[in-house]
Amino acid sequence: MTPAPAPHQVYPVEDDTLLLLEAALAEVRPGDRVLEVGTGSGHVAAELVTGGSDVMALDINPHAVWAARALGVEVVRSDLLSGVSGPFDLVLFNPPYLPTAPGERIDDWLEYALDGGPDGRRTIARFLTEIARVLAPGARVLLLVSTLTDPPEVMRLAGAVGLCGRSVLERRVEGETLVVLRLTRMVAND
Repeated sequence: MTPAPAPHQVYPVEDDTLLLLEAALAEVRPGDRVLEVGTGSGHVAAELVTGGSDVMALDINPHAVWAARALGVEVVRSDLLSGVSGPFDLVLFNPPYLPTAPGERIDDWLEYALDGGPDGRRTIARFLTEIARVLAPGARVLLLVSTLTDPPEVMRLAGAVGLCGRSVLERRVEGETLVVLRLTRMVAND
């Protein structure tokens, strides 16, 4: 028997969720195949589906998978990109970006949405090393980060795996600035 879902174990719709949604709505194009990694509540994916986009979502948290499915989102339980193959035209990710010391861990499913490791970039770095294999030609990635994770260092990590980009949206929230980075594959100069 499957245990009942626990809504308190799912990352709720917060300022970062809404900022990513705003950026996604501005970026999505007709015909895009969209992937949302770490969908949480499913709010962003559901809004894009409502707008007519072809969206697949992923989350490691079984409670988040249940919540997103309840909103009509096609979702797969997966650790980052391990449960999916591409290609996708637009990839969205609001990763766990809070710098977290081992003693600060809360040891539940919600931890997967919050714990970014000591520098806030542990999951971001893993995502960046995996993303190329699911990108279609000309694909775009919208990655939400915080000033707590050092966006210039995130851009350096992206560059190390052949991605370049820029900030497309920023919002100051509770002592940090949330930043949506738009990443694409680097184009070789001939």
